[in-house]
Order: sequence, then C-alpha cells, then structure tokens
Amino acid sequence: MNKELRRKKRYQAEKRFQLYGIIAISLALFFVGLLVFKVFSDGTSAFSRTMIKLEVTFDANKLGITNVNDKDEVDNADYYTLIYEEFIKSYPFSNREEEKQIIKLLSPDYEFEAKNYFLKNKDQLNKTVTLLLTASDDFDQLHKGNFPRDIPEDRRRLSNYQLKIYDQFLKDGKIEKIFNNYLFSKGDSRDPELAGFGGAILGSLFTILICLLISFPIALAAAVYLEEFAPKNKLTDLIEININNLAAVPSIVFGLLGLGILLNVFELPRSTPLVGGIALSLMTLPRIIIPARASLKAVPPSIREGALAMGASKVQTVFHHVVPLAMPGTLSGTIIGLAQALGETAPLLLIGMVAFVVELPGSPMDPSASLPVQVYLWSESAERGFVEKTSATIMMLLGFLIVMNSLAVYARQKFEKKWN
Repeated sequence: MNKELRRKKRYQAEKRFQLYGIIAISLALFFVGLLVFKVFSDGTSAFSRTMIKLEVTFDANKLGITNVNDKDEVDNADYYTLIYEEFIKSYPFSNREEEKQIIKLLSPDYEFEAKNYFLKNKDQLNKTVTLLLTASDDFDQLHKGNFPRDIPEDRRRLSNYQLKIYDQFLKDGKIEKIFNNYLFSKGDSRDPELAGFGGAILGSLFTILICLLISFPIALAAAVYLEEFAPKNKLTDLIEININNLAAVPSIVFGLLGLGILLNVFELPRSTPLVGGIALSLMTLPRIIIPARASLKAVPPSIREGALAMGASKVQTVFHHVVPLAMPGTLSGTIIGLAQALGETAPLLLIGMVAFVVELPGSPMDPSASLPVQVYLWSESAERGFVEKTSATIMMLLGFLIVMNSLAVYARQKFEKKWN
C-alpha cells in the first residue's frame, strides 16, 4: 500500500512539474508576443510617409535659369521661393500668421525635393507638373492616425486652421501615402519625417565586419591551441578561468577599454565603426573561444587516432581532420557571438558612436551610428515621428538578429556530423 501511494505521489509530482514548465513557456511566449506586438504596432507606420501634391510651374524667370544645360544655374536656382509661393496659394489665408501655418505643413526639405526632381527632368522647364512633397511630421502623424485631433487646440501641435487645411487637402485628393525610402537612404535628422536609419545600418554592418575579421581567427587559434596543443598545467588552467570570466564581464567595461586605449593611447578616430568593431571583438573573443573548444572536444578521439595511425603529424591531424569537423559548432557559436555584439549599445556609447551623424558612412573610418545606438538616440526624442522610427529600428535590429541566429542553426544542422 505504501509503495502504491509513493508511486502516485511521484506521478503527481511529475504532472505538477510538467504543468509548471507549460506555464513558464506560456508566460515567456506571452511576454515576447506582447513585446513584438507593441514594436510592430508602433513601427509599421514608419515605413510609409505622407506626401502633399502640388501643381508647380518651373518658370524660368522665377528660377533664374536661362540655360538648362548650365550646371551652376540649375544648382543655384531659387527653388525655395518657387515652392513657397506656389504652396501658400493652395489655401486662402488672411494674415502673416496663417501664411506661416500653411508652409509649416511641408517638411523643411521641400526645396531640395523640387531641385532633385528638376535635375532629373530638365525638359519640364516652363511646364506645369505635379510634385509630391514630403509633409511635416505633425501632418504625417495626423494622416496616419497617430495624432489626436479631438483635444483642445492649446494641447495640439496642429492648430484648428491647419486641421481645416488638412481636411480640404484630403477632400481634394492632394494627400498621398508612399513607401518611405528616406528610412533606408538617409541618416539622422532633427526632423522626424526626414530621418532614416540607413547610416545606422551601414555602421552596424561595418562594425560587425571588423569584429568578425578580428575575433574569429584569434578565437579559433586560441581554442585550437588550448584544446589540442597546450600542456595541462596551472598556467593553462588560469587562462581557461580568465576566458570564462571575460565572457561574463559587463560590456561597458570593454567600452571603457576602447575609450582608454584605442582612443586616448592609439588615437584612433572617434565615433567610427573601426573603433567600435575592435571594442566589440574584444568582448566577443571569449564567446567564440568557449563554443569552439566545446566543438573541438566533441570530435571523437578515433578521428585523431586514425589520422595519427596513417602517419599524419599532430598539426596535420588537427588542421586537416579535427578543425574541419568542429567547424559547424564553431561557426554557430561565432554567429551567436556576433549577434550579441550587434545588439550591444554601452561600448559604442563610450567610444563616441552616439554622435549625431547625418551623412551615410562610406567606410569603417567614417563617423556613424549603429542600430542599437540609433534606438537610444531616438527614444529620447519627444516627437511622435521618432517614436515610430524607434520601433521601426527595433524591427530592423530584430530582423538582423533572427537572420543571424537562423544561420547559426542552419550551419549546425547542415554540416554537423552524427557519431554513433
């Protein structure tokens, strides 16, 4: 009877344990789903931008162009006044204040948008065309439904007069949504409607490339030496302990190392992916060495013994047989380490990659931001347009991380050898 009772208790305990596991997994999935839903619901609208249609006549006299083939004349033409005068005619106004409110519905970039259009369509001189001009952030958020209009005027960024203009433009079909190519082709900006994370994407790619080129060969060489060649003594035990400890060191410490050594001692250029990549490679080294050693250790001893029995040297055995068989696990560990480095912010803040960078970087030596740093910068901005762009940047960062982790899983499943 006692044996039967104990068996029932064991089964009940097992069922409770399974229930606890299901509850834990369900809670984890719930919170992850909540996070993903919040990010996507806020960030999806950032991939479109609101445009205002405007009938414009590229009058040669107003522009000051006598020869359309004269590059200096075309570059220095007065596009600002042309667009300004045409746009304020789009809605009646009675005073200077209302005139200012009309022009504020356009982004500050309207002059350059008109210029870029004309540079591509010089045959439109003295002709009337329909331009699509980027709307201001407030106008854009109103059209996307992110801007409340049913609150008192003194609590809104758009006045009642501007709301009337919006309603009239909407009725006349002068408002259009297009894909927001600025998001991928531009760097940071003070105006949310003109800001993009193109520079941050390039900065992250350059940074991770530098990190890979430095950390992978050094980590692989260290793992091979420690696992295959190094004598087992107190010195190697101390090295192994320190490698494990370095894997747990907070990332900001490596940022301090980059600030103190790379910038102050070696005087490398501040705010560049070069410095960021070196700092992150130091952080990533132990995170690659550990899985690389585990992969080398997982290779069956029979592989080594068979190679040695066939007359191969120790070096030939390791590099021709052991390392290739351990490469799938090493590569998956490397990709996961780089994915962790991609999401790091603290080291990059300390080496100056938090700077406001408008131009897209052309090389690892040019100042740039990175995706996590761009999230940090935009999350501090009060404008509603930066809120959606922050979420859109997080979406891009999550996309990169998912791709990198998927590659790690694929590499392991594709090349891993099964030993019986």
